[in-house]
Amino acid sequence: MSQEFSHITVLLEEAVTELVTDPDGFYIDGTFGRGGHSARILSCLSDQGRLLAIDKDPLAVAEAQRRFGDDPRFSIAHGSFNELAALVAARGMTAQVTGVLLDLGVSSPQLDDPSRGFSFQNDGPLDMRMNTAAGESAAEWINRATEAEIADVLFHYGEERFSRRMAKAVVAERASSPITTTARLASIITAANPRWEKGKNPATRAFQGIRIHINRELEEIETCLDQSLDVLAPKGRLVVISFHSLEDRIVKRFIRKHVKGDEHLPAGLPFTQSMLNQRLNGIGKAVKASAAEVEANPRARSAVMRVAEKCA
Repeated sequence: MSQEFSHITVLLEEAVTELVTDPDGFYIDGTFGRGGHSARILSCLSDQGRLLAIDKDPLAVAEAQRRFGDDPRFSIAHGSFNELAALVAARGMTAQVTGVLLDLGVSSPQLDDPSRGFSFQNDGPLDMRMNTAAGESAAEWINRATEAEIADVLFHYGEERFSRRMAKAVVAERASSPITTTARLASIITAANPRWEKGKNPATRAFQGIRIHINRELEEIETCLDQSLDVLAPKGRLVVISFHSLEDRIVKRFIRKHVKGDEHLPAGLPFTQSMLNQRLNGIGKAVKASAAEVEANPRARSAVMRVAEKCA
C-alpha cells in the first residue's frame, strides 16, 4: 500500500484498552479499514484468542488477507457490520463475543484515493461506494433522483442548510449533461452555496450527505448496534468511535436507552432494578482525541469514543 493512501488509526490505544478484557476472548473489528485496530487487538490476544474483522471494501479485505492471512487467530469477512448477527451465528458464537469495535465513517485511503470518488479535493469518478462491487454509485443516484430527494439527503445527512438551492442547481446542470465526476459536482455545489463557512470547503456537507446516503451508513449503524446486544457475552464490551454528530447521536441514544431499561412499567406498582430489563452499563465518559493526537492527525479532531458493557 502506498504511503499516499495510508491510514492513521484514531484513538488506537484508548479503544483497544477498553475493548480487550480477556486475552483468550473472541473479538469483532466491525470496520477493518487498513487494520490499525486489528493489529493492536491481535497483539493483546493469546494463542486461544480470536478476532473476526469485517469490511465492505474489497481493497480492505485484500489488505487484511495480506497482513494477517497467516495468523490462525484472525479471519476477515467481506460484508457490512449490519450482518454482525449472521456472521457470528455462522461461527457458533452468538452471545459469546467478548468485544465489538466499530470505527465509523470513511477511512483515509478511501478519502485520499481520487478513483473512489469520496473527496471533492481531487477529481475522480463520482462513486462513493464503500463496497465497489455492489449497489448504486453516487453518479447513478445524483443523475436520477428528484430535486426533492436530493435536497432531503443533503439536509438530513449533510446537515446542509442550503440543500434546496444546491439540489435545484444539480438538477439544472445535469439537464445539459450527466454529472459523473467529483470536481463537477463540487463546482456545482460550491456555486450554489451563498455563505461559506470559515475553514471548511463549501462542498463538505453535501458530499458527506451523499456518501452517508449511498452507503446507508446511519441505518447500518442502528442495525449493528441492535445486533450487538445479541452477540455479546455477559460483560462483553461495545466500543464505538464516531466522527460526526449524526453517528454519535445514534450511539449515545442507544447506550442511554439500554442503560436505562424499560420506561413503560405500570404506574404505581413497586418494581426492582432487575425488572427494568437493563441490558447495558455505560463505561466512563465519552473520550476524545488528545491535543497531541489531533496535531499529528487533524482528522482525529472530531472523533468521539463511547464504551458500554453488556449486563451480566
